[in-house]
Amino acid sequence: MTRIFACIDGSNAMTAVCDAAAWASATTELPVTLLHVLEKNEFEGQADLSGNIGLGSREHLLKELAELDHQRSRLAHEQGRMLLKSGQAYLTGLGMTEVDTLQRHGQLVEAAQALSPGMRMMIMGKRGTTHSHDHDLIGSNIENVIRTLANPIMVVQPGFEAPDRFLFAYDASPTAKKVLELIASSPLLKGLECDLVMVAEPSDEHERQLAQAKQVLKSGGIRVEAKLLQGEVVSGICQYATEMGINLIVMGAYGHSRIRQFIVGSTTTGIVKTTQASVLLLR
Repeated sequence: MTRIFACIDGSNAMTAVCDAAAWASATTELPVTLLHVLEKNEFEGQADLSGNIGLGSREHLLKELAELDHQRSRLAHEQGRMLLKSGQAYLTGLGMTEVDTLQRHGQLVEAAQALSPGMRMMIMGKRGTTHSHDHDLIGSNIENVIRTLANPIMVVQPGFEAPDRFLFAYDASPTAKKVLELIASSPLLKGLECDLVMVAEPSDEHERQLAQAKQVLKSGGIRVEAKLLQGEVVSGICQYATEMGINLIVMGAYGHSRIRQFIVGSTTTGIVKTTQASVLLLR
């Protein structure tokens, strides 16, 4: 059985990640694994000062530095275990019965790749501990994971609430059409209302593309409203979501028109940075 993996790191998005995992698990009936990756730079010393001392005391200082790194490693490992235990207790308090925990050493992107065969989706906080108070940044781990992972990824931030409606940013690209089929059959999005939004100049062709996409979603039993917006993509999508009270945006991982080069390109990076909604990214 595939699982939902929820990444926790002690940032202020941890509760939101757990809440999103509880919602996704209840909707898909899949178990959850809380994942904490202990990256090396979390416990290593910031500088090697051994070259600045005399030969007589160099060996002694190197020994002390090694011991200090060992202590940092042990404390970081224990902190991670406490975070996992806390997250597990939180989800159990929400009524979940299938919650596992997993701690890995190394880089998050490497851990995600190794776990991807048994992963239904990954949930991450918008900002990790490094950027937890900077609202103009997204965590570097998000970009790295999205570039490499083929599984669905959900990016959340503090204040997550289970959605009853989502916005699908559609551009009629081959990727968007494939995502359209995924949405129509997705147990995660079943029962939610959809705002199908295309940002493009008014034309008969765009109206036709929008109508075709709307029909695909309706055939999957999704209640859908279609909207053709003009202007700049990032501000148009984010503003529409805010004005309509939508707290989940669904997008394809790559596109071939105005929404393109996901995360690497400025358009989608701008959406992830700007929106206050969660973002579900589908390949």
